Amino acid sequence: MSRISVRGFAVASATAVTTVGAVVGVASGSTPAVDDNNFEAAAADTTLLADIPAGQQAQVQTASLTQQADAQASAADAAAKKSAEETARIQAAKDAKSKKKAAEDKLEEERKEKERKEAEEERASRSSVRDASSFSAQGSYSVAEVQAMARQMIPADQFQCFSNIVNHESSWNYRASNPSSGAYGLVQALPGSKMSSAGADWQSNPATQIKWGLSYMDGRYGSPCGAWSFWQANSWY
Repeated sequence: MSRISVRGFAVASATAVTTVGAVVGVASGSTPAVDDNNFEAAAADTTLLADIPAGQQAQVQTASLTQQADAQASAADAAAKKSAEETARIQAAKDAKSKKKAAEDKLEEERKEKERKEAEEERASRSSVRDASSFSAQGSYSVAEVQAMARQMIPADQFQCFSNIVNHESSWNYRASNPSSGAYGLVQALPGSKMSSAGADWQSNPATQIKWGLSYMDGRYGSPCGAWSFWQANSWY
């Protein structure tokens, strides 16, 4: 059998051939490192395909190709895994962003709905109150009567705040007067004559005083509750 020069194949697959040769009992000894600049020298010290019996050459080639295929498959698997992980990461980020936006949109809708309902309730409350002119004038009024008038004139959600202020200012005495300052009436307007803008009977009609007091609190503090918050911090309003 003649030697067939297969230097190219032997050099490229030197390690694979030697390893497989050891398994089948063909190659012996250690394989020197391959120098890229001296292919022929490396091939000379390497088991050549031609040195292997013809019946085993196919096994050697198959083993080498199998190793290459396994390496390529491993590399492909690693690349595919990395790509899948990156795709999953990007999708997870998109999902999280979408969920966050959906939650923010829901909160915004709930806030607007709450504001809408509160506005409707306030309008309904204000539309149900009575005007001072709807009460018949009397010669005198009890505390209970004055409070009943106030309940009908003040929006329900503001009455307690209004009541708190009147309790501190006049104890619901519509004729309460402060000689030293000139403050007068339920809300202790200073001077009392300010209440004439609500009606000429401001000195004797608690409904007129309530009307003026409510207008004053709304105009200066936004509402009776706004006025009460200021009163609590300053003991005046």
